[in-house]
Amino acid sequence: MKKLFSSGPLKKYFITGLLIWIPLIITLWVLKVIFDTLDASLLLLPVSFQTESWLGVHIPGLGALLTVAIVLATGIFATNFFGAQLVELWHDVLNRIPVVNSIYSSVKQISDTLFSSSGQAFRKALLVQWPHEGMWTIAFLTGTPGGDVTNHLPPDCLSVYVPTTPNPTGGYFVIVKRSQVIELDMTVDQALKYIISMGVVPPLSKQ
Repeated sequence: MKKLFSSGPLKKYFITGLLIWIPLIITLWVLKVIFDTLDASLLLLPVSFQTESWLGVHIPGLGALLTVAIVLATGIFATNFFGAQLVELWHDVLNRIPVVNSIYSSVKQISDTLFSSSGQAFRKALLVQWPHEGMWTIAFLTGTPGGDVTNHLPPDCLSVYVPTTPNPTGGYFVIVKRSQVIELDMTVDQALKYIISMGVVPPLSKQ
């Protein structure tokens, strides 16, 4: 068996098959995890409202639709005057609870920055020298330093996030001079693919 796959066309065919199936299987697995997580929201309903009670069978996807509907309804409700007042009251209550306020305020600030249409977080892919001079890696712009940090830094600095490979959700937050940063002509998605592939998939220039 070892000799069979060590050389020749069989090895080529086997690798080609792997390159087709591995991305497809991983993609389906990720989608299934997301779908199952959203679908689990149906369990939050009382037992009498769940499909097992009045149909005798679970309907896959109903919980995911319920989650999407709840998110949309929350957005619609929060955009009118009365809903906005309730949201502000809810934020004020959470900010007054010890421990909860620090976690909630931090997560809210991050989410507001990431999803804000006017924000610059993760809008640009950069090239920075990391972990020391002479070595380069891809990073993402997250903003500019603030607070007392700016009093101890040279002017015109940027806050960047340096992701790890192949898992970009882990990484380092660093502050660098703007002059030491090179803005790349590629989208954030292209940069992420380049990082996840460990440099195997070269990015194309942004059109």
